Amino acid sequence: MPFSPATREIPGGRPAARLHAVPAADRAVVRVAVLADDVFLRAGLLSEIQGKPGIHVVAGPPASADVLVAMTGSAADLPDLVAGAPTNARLVLITGTPRPAELWTAIENGLVVLIPRAELTTTRLLRAIADAHQGHGHLPAEQLGQVLHGLARLQREVLSPRELMLNGLSRRETEVLRRLADGQDTAEIAAEMSYSERTVKNILHSLTSRLGLRNRTHAVSYALRNGLI
Repeated sequence: MPFSPATREIPGGRPAARLHAVPAADRAVVRVAVLADDVFLRAGLLSEIQGKPGIHVVAGPPASADVLVAMTGSAADLPDLVAGAPTNARLVLITGTPRPAELWTAIENGLVVLIPRAELTTTRLLRAIADAHQGHGHLPAEQLGQVLHGLARLQREVLSPRELMLNGLSRRETEVLRRLADGQDTAEIAAEMSYSERTVKNILHSLTSRLGLRNRTHAVSYALRNGLI
């Protein structure tokens, strides 16, 4: 495997020796599943992370993994590669330069950190696993630009015509939830927004049904917890 020694530094990073300076008792164990479209590449990846402090390699299907480390020549193959993984598992993808369609496929399959294959080192791989587990995403500048452009296009061409925003709510759903969070009842919301009470109730019903929420209290809690209002 073309990995550099674990002590190599990466731009803005720290030596690998410092990555594991946290006492074992204070370090969370990350369950990592290693996936690759080539058996030898997978063996090489495994050799780099097995036995590292704070990492437990998941044997067999990735059903119990917190983080997926996947190496593939094409992100288009990811759905098959990550089949059986938990839907909330975070993906560290090692690949070449993905085309926009492949990048979106990776995002749909939980992409958090993308490592260009040519830039892979042991240190960078360990840092990527730690970042993914903590929810810290990283994309190279070119791919980040593609994502931002794609999101703007999604908002403009798909969501706006349906009165939705990127957070999955419509503007009036957001406003109703904000007013509920402030303690207003249906009648007060209707009066201030110049709606009928029936319209406010329909907005809430549509919202709770679409998101699988139990009631308006659950909807407010969901919105607050996810930073939507």
